[in-house]
Amino acid sequence: MDTGEFCARLDEELRTDAYADIDASPNGLQVGTPAGDVEHVAFAVDAAAATADAAVEAGADLLVTHHGYVFGGVERVTGRLYERLEPHYEHDLPVYVSHLPLDGHQELGNAAGLADLLDLADREPFGELGPEHIGQRGTATDPFTTDELQDLLAAELDHGGEGVQVLDFGPDEIEDIAIVTGSGVDWLDEAEAVDADALITGEGKQQVYHDAREAGITVLLGGHYGTETIGVRNLADLATEWGLETTFVDHPTGL
Repeated sequence: MDTGEFCARLDEELRTDAYADIDASPNGLQVGTPAGDVEHVAFAVDAAAATADAAVEAGADLLVTHHGYVFGGVERVTGRLYERLEPHYEHDLPVYVSHLPLDGHQELGNAAGLADLLDLADREPFGELGPEHIGQRGTATDPFTTDELQDLLAAELDHGGEGVQVLDFGPDEIEDIAIVTGSGVDWLDEAEAVDADALITGEGKQQVYHDAREAGITVLLGGHYGTETIGVRNLADLATEWGLETTFVDHPTGL
């Protein structure tokens, strides 16, 4: 498969164009050209020197990441950005990025993967951002206690040994769960509006303590990295179905 076809397939599956006006990340092929053949694809959460080097060592022809090198415009390719991009030029390693499109995909995305893990039923899009959504909500088939939910997430998420933080302000039994991975506490008001018992996300902000306490919602923080490995792993499975060799580059940050 050539690079252009591979990227076009991902763009179609992830509805990349739908997020063009609401995502600071330039999604799609972010580094490189559509020319060239792809037989082996590396997948990682973050585009960085460490993941690029690992992709090169694995013999990958292309690297797919959730977080790319660029958020917003680029004024200069110097300093750290130049050093990060150098292995891509040296080894002709293109980078495909899917940020919010991968968060929002209702089957392959990060939130959808967490909903799968929790076996949520009656699922629907959550985390409104303009005309799109970047999360998912659903109902637990068997209600969780806060401890049960925390333990399950701690056992399954790649949080780098930092564990799962909990702001335990919701009901004793957690049934209706809203999910926005990564930095998702800004959707607490939406979680309150839909009467969610809990919001699962990656990282917190100081104000969310008081907001959650006053709203009566439990917030679970599984780490930005920890809540966002699922989507790229799902994309790796998809690439395998397309007949490509894949490698997942795991580089947890503990954040």
